[in-house]
Amino acid sequence: MLDTTWLQRAQIEQHSLDMRQFVDFRQSTLANGLRLVEAYNASGLSYTVLPDRGLDIWTAHYRGVPLTWISQGSPHAPELGGSWLRLFNGGLLTTCGLTHAGPPQAEPITEGGRDIHGLYTRLRAGDVAVSGGWDGERYALTLRGAVSENRLFGEQLRLERTYHLTLGEPVIAWSDRVVNLGDAPAPLMVLYHINPGYPLIRAGTTLHTPDHAVYPRDAEARKGIATWAHYDAAQPGYAEQVFWHHLKADGEGRTAVALLQESFGLLFEWDTASLPYLTQWKNTRQGIYVCGVEPGNCLPEGQVVAREKGRLVWLAPGEAQTFACALTVLDGAEAVAGARERIAALGRGGTPVAGCHLANYAE
Repeated sequence: MLDTTWLQRAQIEQHSLDMRQFVDFRQSTLANGLRLVEAYNASGLSYTVLPDRGLDIWTAHYRGVPLTWISQGSPHAPELGGSWLRLFNGGLLTTCGLTHAGPPQAEPITEGGRDIHGLYTRLRAGDVAVSGGWDGERYALTLRGAVSENRLFGEQLRLERTYHLTLGEPVIAWSDRVVNLGDAPAPLMVLYHINPGYPLIRAGTTLHTPDHAVYPRDAEARKGIATWAHYDAAQPGYAEQVFWHHLKADGEGRTAVALLQESFGLLFEWDTASLPYLTQWKNTRQGIYVCGVEPGNCLPEGQVVAREKGRLVWLAPGEAQTFACALTVLDGAEAVAGARERIAALGRGGTPVAGCHLANYAE
């Protein structure tokens, strides 16, 4: 295996004239008109962003190893009339929101109700652009775009997303800024449905979290509360289990969790001030073996329940909120051990996240 000295600026500039040889966001269009942006990094990490599906992430690989599950025939073109489940690409990131995350709901005031997990993943991005360059010895690129969720006489929300790609780092990082452009308060539900698949998740993989408490969503999850951290082999007919995690964070409000094997894993990091909740979705079903590690400013319980329980976040006219996540591939036993100890230290010395309100599940 090559060492990393070949990624030094002096070495690269002596041997190459075009940085796309080493790192790039490559834009293309499929025959069906669906736009793709392929992120390539000499670190061994690659992933595909879908501008026509809210700038979410479809495939992701590290040195050829898939990090996620994808559905048959994906990526699917957005259809406002199609159901969320039929249009689900799988993929590493599916953003839920921006005004609803959770099961379908019917309300008279919403012109027929809300589909599962809201409209966001059906929305197309505009103003897609790539920029970047050297900053001293660090070469970094950004991919930017904007997505609007709006309705005449209703919500007027705009999300501005930025992906950060740094040469030599096996990291997928993004930040979102959501602003209310309307003249009335709007509900804001943002949940990052991050979908690891085989072989990142398989029999023997464990989820490490700095928990204050863990709660089962329902009776089915209660069956698995003793083994929520452990993933099993694929099973026909497996019934999904969902757990809510009240995490601990460090003094700056940041937290981390990780999916770990003996010498491979994925580290998740975010700021709990804006994303105080973590949902764990276990779905080890044969063929559709895909699970979720889902930071959010909400639980996927739907707008109605969130409002009733006092968990619903509102965005005032002109107000903006910012969210960010980073996923780091852990390659080797040393990297895995470091992540395991870091999370264990958070569990020992961290502070329970203040904005995580799960009292009704504790009951």
